[in-house]
Amino acid sequence: MLRSRLLADIRNDLPALHWHDAELGQAHIRLVVASLAILYIIVLYYCGGLDRSSLERILVCYIGVMFAAIWLWRHVKRHPGIRHWRRLLAMSFDYGALTYSMFLAGEQLLALHGVILWITVGNGLRFGRGYLLLATTLALGSLALVVPFTPFLLRHPAVPLALLITTVIVPGYIYYLLEQLQRALRETEAAQRAKARFLAQASHDLRQPIHALGLFTTCLRNANLGAAERQLVDNVDRSLESLEGLFRSLLDIYTLDQEQMRPQVRPLDLDALLADVVQQNAATASRAGVEIRLRPSHLQVNSDPALLTTVVQNLLSNAFKYAAGKPVLLGVRRVGALRSLVLYDQGRGIAPEHLPHLGEEFYRVREDRDRDIEGVGLGLNIVQRIATLLGLRLVIRSRRGRGTLVALEGLVPVAGELPSRQAPSPPASAQPLSGLRILLIEDEASVLLATATLLRHWGCEVQTASGIPEGFTPCDLVITDFDLDRTASGADCLAYLRDLQGQHVPAIVISGHDVAQVQRAIDDPQVPILSKPVRPHELRALLRSFKLESTTPAAPV
Repeated sequence: MLRSRLLADIRNDLPALHWHDAELGQAHIRLVVASLAILYIIVLYYCGGLDRSSLERILVCYIGVMFAAIWLWRHVKRHPGIRHWRRLLAMSFDYGALTYSMFLAGEQLLALHGVILWITVGNGLRFGRGYLLLATTLALGSLALVVPFTPFLLRHPAVPLALLITTVIVPGYIYYLLEQLQRALRETEAAQRAKARFLAQASHDLRQPIHALGLFTTCLRNANLGAAERQLVDNVDRSLESLEGLFRSLLDIYTLDQEQMRPQVRPLDLDALLADVVQQNAATASRAGVEIRLRPSHLQVNSDPALLTTVVQNLLSNAFKYAAGKPVLLGVRRVGALRSLVLYDQGRGIAPEHLPHLGEEFYRVREDRDRDIEGVGLGLNIVQRIATLLGLRLVIRSRRGRGTLVALEGLVPVAGELPSRQAPSPPASAQPLSGLRILLIEDEASVLLATATLLRHWGCEVQTASGIPEGFTPCDLVITDFDLDRTASGADCLAYLRDLQGQHVPAIVISGHDVAQVQRAIDDPQVPILSKPVRPHELRALLRSFKLESTTPAAPV
């Protein structure tokens, strides 16, 4: 029974420990303890506590232990991970050496029992309850071997009794605490999984109405409204934009807390990325009275385009709030061999006492008689954490009444020519979407209605379906939600249409889930993924690119 419990506890070691660090730490301590033990024995000899014969035998033992400790340390460095045989071998060296030296020196080395107790507790705290039970058993065995051959202990039975009680009670209490800690860890992990499931579902369910509202307000904006009605639509659109920004910030913070963001670093055209972000924020900048001045860098850098876009988006959002009515400069500086992405505004500036706290969660710069500014203080915290992920350094400098400079230092330039960039898109009037046949697949009725209405307003010919269509539907492009119902997904829908038509089907997938997860499920780099809530201008720009590709004549062979 005890053996099965011991093995079960060893298999269920504390998951919170970093095994390589724990075993390496134990190897470091073993080297230190062995060195101190040798020093203690030599001092004891010169103080008359040991004879020369005992000294020589104990020194030989501990020199052997020192070589074994060095070998174990090197083995842990070269072969990290859990090696049960290695731990058992190390424990055998530890208890064997201590027992042998106490056996030879008697009561003169009883102080080493404290080291035995320390090693026992250390094995339990580093490797879990199973190893604590095993170490306690070895400590009791050591005591059982030493007591019968130590006259001092036989003459004073209270001393071995105290040693026995200490050897049992201290590890026993540690075992109880570890059991409580492991139970708390299991409960915490279960709560984290439940929270993750709730947030994932809530994220998807909240994205749907925000997505539909954005599409409906765009439809209203394009209708023949009077000045008062158009002002109402502008107010709704502005409130929706604030809600969308807050929603994205909360999702970014949650994703960062769960350590789900993994940078996908690749060479990217920095000018193209910044131009896209500026275009996406043109309407918001206009409402805030901010002119975004983009200085071209003609530079490629190694970075993650999605994460870098999120950073610039958050920096611009802060500039719109705190530097409304002033121009914003966005550009790149040379810092040695590296580059620094810089945003400079001419707002009111930030007082020096606020600067050290700007990267903290929910920290907002508030002044006396300050107007209420939208947001909860997550933007710069997100920027700081993403910068750390990308290996960049966030620098903020500000002067009251002069403005604020925010820089991301450490961008690595890529040598070589930039890829050829497409010519700028012609205005909407010169590039209509009329005649573009779209098959729209969406199981949410309100989203289906809003999307179809907007697409028809843009001149597209739209056929709708709430699931996988039953037969062949002629179209130029498929727009499908990823989550259709419990029986199918957007990936299943595209696979079915491709099998039905016997060729690749141009498509756009819209999803409320993690984009990387959807990309793995679709497994087609030619299919763009749009994350809900989708901004109408993003969808329209993507549709224009499909329209251009479908109408561009093939090059002569």
